[in-house]
Amino acid sequence: MAMLSFERKYRVPGGTLVGGDLFDFWVGPYYVGFFGVTTVFFAALGTLMIFYGTSIDGVWNPWLISIEPPDLDVGLGMAPLNEGGIWQVVTICAHGAFISWALREVEICRKLGMGYHVPFAFSVAILAYTTLVVIRPVLMGAWGHGFPYGIWSHLDWVNNVGYAYGNFHYNPAHMVAITFFFTTTLALALHGSLILSAANPEEGNEMRTPEHEDTFFRDFIGYSIGPLGIHRLGLLLALNAGFWSAVCIVISGTVWFDAWLDWWYWFPDMPFWVDIEGGVNG
Repeated sequence: MAMLSFERKYRVPGGTLVGGDLFDFWVGPYYVGFFGVTTVFFAALGTLMIFYGTSIDGVWNPWLISIEPPDLDVGLGMAPLNEGGIWQVVTICAHGAFISWALREVEICRKLGMGYHVPFAFSVAILAYTTLVVIRPVLMGAWGHGFPYGIWSHLDWVNNVGYAYGNFHYNPAHMVAITFFFTTTLALALHGSLILSAANPEEGNEMRTPEHEDTFFRDFIGYSIGPLGIHRLGLLLALNAGFWSAVCIVISGTVWFDAWLDWWYWFPDMPFWVDIEGGVNG
């Protein structure tokens, strides 16, 4: 089925959450909807605020542009625009755009009669962002604990937060998150390479089928999760990567305040060997 006829088949009315028929239309291949309109509004307003903040600072080098959060002294109050207020407005706009996009995905799912796993997956990414700029700053008592909107300044923030806790690599939730990130890339790289090799055989050979792909992995590693299973596994791994990355930052400065290396002393201090000569502490 040609792509255009496929799209026309699924451009069904209804399924909207807000606005009814008012915004229930497409622009080219893109569904609009009420939340498509709000996405564009918040994204445009947030971008304009970033440009406004940049004009105040007089910095137009894209690598050096930085919209800083309010000072820690402001706490959880509203700051003047040129003293962190722009950061607060941009943060509100970012949430408006992200949440609107997720709700737009919900409407599309309702139209297609499918599950909500796509907007749910995107919501985990929204949660990770919200943890950094809302949840953790609120728990720590100041918006100033959020990260700045910029390239170099954001990297500096990541570096400074990491070293503020000795070495962030010893954060156990960070270890779990990184493991899931790497495992996600491995699983989907195996999947993608298999699809490419099956769909692009040598000249003169026929395109391989899913049964051939299953047979290859049964011979290669002794097990094949299957065409549908690999996508479910990839989703599960990716969601865990986003979730544990949110956990690793939200517990830093709220639950744990010292160097993360010190957290691991529970292991050598276990009663099994703490007093044994030649043991972990012996």
